[in-house]
Amino acid sequence: MKKLILMLMIVSSIFAETKQSRLAAYEKFVRVVNMIESYYVDKLDTTTIVNKALKGLLPNLDPHSSYLDKKSYKTLKIETSGEFGGLGIVVGMKNGVLTVISPIDDTPAYKAGIKAGDIILKINNKATLDLSLDEDVNLMRGKPGTKITLTIVRNGKPFKVTITRAIIKIKSVKAKDLKGYPQIEYIRIASFDKNVVNSLKKILPKLKSQGKKGIIIDLRNNPGGLLNQAVGTLDLFIDKGILVSQRGRIKSEDTVYKAHYFGTYKNIPIVVLVNGGSASASEIVSGALQDHKRAVIVGETTFGKGSVQAILPIPGYKDEALRLTIARYYLPSGRTIQARGVTPDIIVHPAKIETQKEGISLKEVNLKDHLKAELAKIDHKKIKKQNPKKEINPANDLQLLTGANILKALIIEKEYK
Repeated sequence: MKKLILMLMIVSSIFAETKQSRLAAYEKFVRVVNMIESYYVDKLDTTTIVNKALKGLLPNLDPHSSYLDKKSYKTLKIETSGEFGGLGIVVGMKNGVLTVISPIDDTPAYKAGIKAGDIILKINNKATLDLSLDEDVNLMRGKPGTKITLTIVRNGKPFKVTITRAIIKIKSVKAKDLKGYPQIEYIRIASFDKNVVNSLKKILPKLKSQGKKGIIIDLRNNPGGLLNQAVGTLDLFIDKGILVSQRGRIKSEDTVYKAHYFGTYKNIPIVVLVNGGSASASEIVSGALQDHKRAVIVGETTFGKGSVQAILPIPGYKDEALRLTIARYYLPSGRTIQARGVTPDIIVHPAKIETQKEGISLKEVNLKDHLKAELAKIDHKKIKKQNPKKEINPANDLQLLTGANILKALIIEKEYK
């Protein structure tokens, strides 16, 4: 009965109606429930009917709202902890179909070649078109080590991919040298989980001593995460002004997040990489840095998820909740990213770079090591392997290479000022 009352309250809050028409709507709903209990082919109790009604109602408000039963609510609580079970794939409903927002770095889905924008048509043998987002997600989860087959549609063509489920451990932040660009630090943020700001606070103080004069922040295929981590990240690079705001129906709950005046790395040039898999918190970070003219954004237009979902526990049902859209995010300039995304300053589509090879071409820094290796081959001797610092090579990544060249120009410009 409590859930029936909750259902009626939700209907009431959605439709601003007269008292008489509201009571008529409540009466109609109760009558339908009674009819289902009396005539439906399978016996259903009131609780089951109301639960099914809630599952149908929330996604019909918008693709990001949902009713969380005990299992879904428990799963949600551990998803932002940095470790959970599944495929390592973030999905959402776009144009009414189950769509990949992004695969998470180094997970089974990522290694299987799943890409942002892929449509998931079937999960094993079950079509996704008539299922809710939560039902789709629950189907994809399972015991680690078990296999699942997804039917993917990419560029209009369907194909099947079999993936083995695993415990997903996310290392949200990775810092590496950029090959050929010794003054640039490459920072990959895979998702905005609870560890991001603390990880950045460990990386950033070391940059000056390492001779770094610019940062590339890679947010491609970053599906988002925690708002406080996005705000905390922005606060590291912006010293004053609005970072992001949220506005909803209840004006008293509108919130403006502003930068603090301490601990800011405000002078180091930044390039941010984004694509269609960059969503939510990633769009807040890239959009705010763009609005403050604090970074150059490179890549492709982002996903366009700028709505705020609150997890509202259902009174009297501590293990159940609603994920309800209560507001929209607005960037410092006042623009919204909902359904629009962030358009990069420099649009660059992903591509591999072909280089022409004419014999052996060696830079001076590599010449000695190369000659030592060749000498060892001639003399049939083994040489001790070096352990170079981890670095990423932009040679086959046009977006990264473009970002590195832009950042190099910004560094040069700064030095000549």
